[in-house]
Parts: sequence; structure tokens; C-alpha cells
Amino acid sequence: MKIYIDIVFMINFMFDFLLLLTVNIVLKRNAKLKRIFIGSLIGGLSIFLLFINLNSLGLFLFKIIISVLMIIITFGRNNLFKNIVYLYFISIILGGFLYYLNMEFSYKNSGLVFFHNGFSINFILLIILSPIVFYLYIKQAKDLKKINSYQYNVSFTYRRKKYNYLGYIDTGNKVYDPYTHRPVILLYDKSFNIFNPLYIPYKTIDNNGLLKAFKVDKLYVDDKEYRKVIIALVDKPFISGINILLHADYLMWHIS
Repeated sequence: MKIYIDIVFMINFMFDFLLLLTVNIVLKRNAKLKRIFIGSLIGGLSIFLLFINLNSLGLFLFKIIISVLMIIITFGRNNLFKNIVYLYFISIILGGFLYYLNMEFSYKNSGLVFFHNGFSINFILLIILSPIVFYLYIKQAKDLKKINSYQYNVSFTYRRKKYNYLGYIDTGNKVYDPYTHRPVILLYDKSFNIFNPLYIPYKTIDNNGLLKAFKVDKLYVDDKEYRKVIIALVDKPFISGINILLHADYLMWHIS
């Protein structure tokens, strides 16, 4: 049976591309397709290890290095260990699925490339998985774009110290000051200390209580200024990277 290096390279590249794309979707890394493409190209080139005279340990270590390079190029150095773990976890699932199909339908294999009468089942798997993974990637990209369109840079000064946060307009935030009827902005910051706090009652579907709050004379949302703003502390985090939930009603309070 003849094995064409260009075909094996293409299969290897496509599988690496799907693996990185899947990691990107599962972990919501929001990596650009260009970076995923370059990372996959590095992984695809590892096929040329077949022509290097390495023992089993050397080959294993070299593959680890290639995997780390793929992750760094695609996602950067942040959360490196977690990204690598998920890459191998998804690889094991996909490799196990290929092995199952090989055993079930008696395919011959060369590495992880399975053949039957000269036709590769890897191509079948790529044809099935590619549209699904691409659909999920595009859907996630649209969702993240929608979320990012509601994100703002928020800053204010409290007790002579300036604070800067990433804020998000949440239409589900219905907290109001019962005395002034002003909408309340919610802040998550464990290190923030309030002196002489106000107490704002709140009620949700499964809980109710009092929130510690404070007033600031001016608050800036990008280039917009808001005055006499009430901010309340919460003890649970919001969306990843978001520290402030802005009240939708503040859109009506713009002071130019």
C-alpha cells in the first residue's frame, strides 16, 4: 500500500486544525482563524518526524514540544497548561473514535491514517466533523461579538482613588435605590472597601437581601459622563473579565 506524504500531511493538518478549533470553542478562547491556521500548520509539519531517526522517548518529547508550540502560537501563553490538557483530551477522544471505526469495519492503518481498499476513513470523518465544528465556531464568534458590543470602559473616583473596570450593560439588572429611584450599578471586586455604606434591598427569583452600596459624584462610561451614581457590591463574579454590570437605564442619563 502506497502512502503519499502530501495526503498524509493534509490529513494531519486538517485534524490539527479541527482540534485547535474545538479547543477554541470549548474554552471560549476567541482565537482568530489566522492563528489557528498557523498553529495547525506547525502540527501538520510534525509528520516529517517520520523521516528523523529518533527513539521512542525522543519522538514522544518532540511531539510534546510541537503540541506546546501549537498552543502558544494559537492561544498565547495564558492558561497554557489548561489549553494543552484540553488539546490532548480532545485528541484522545478523536483517536479513540478512529480506532473504534477501524476495529468495527476492519480498516488497515498506518499510524492514525485508516484505509479500506485504498480509501481513507479519515476523509469521511473530516467531511462529517468540519461543518459541525465550523458552525459552532461561527456561532460562538457571533455570540462573543454581540457580548463585546455591550462592553465599556468604566472609571470613577472614590475616596481620592481612581478605579478602572470593564463594564457590561445588563438588561437583566433591575436594582433601584428605593429612596431616590435611581438605577444601581453592580460591582464585583473582592478588594474594594466601602466606608459608611448605604444598604440597597434586592430581590431575585431565589434570593433577597441587602447590598452594600456607595455614591460617586461622577462615573465615566467610555466618553460618557454620569453624575450622582450609586454602585453596589456583589459577592459573585459576572462574565469572565467583567467587573461591573451597568444598568440599562443609564443609557437615558447621558450628560454631554
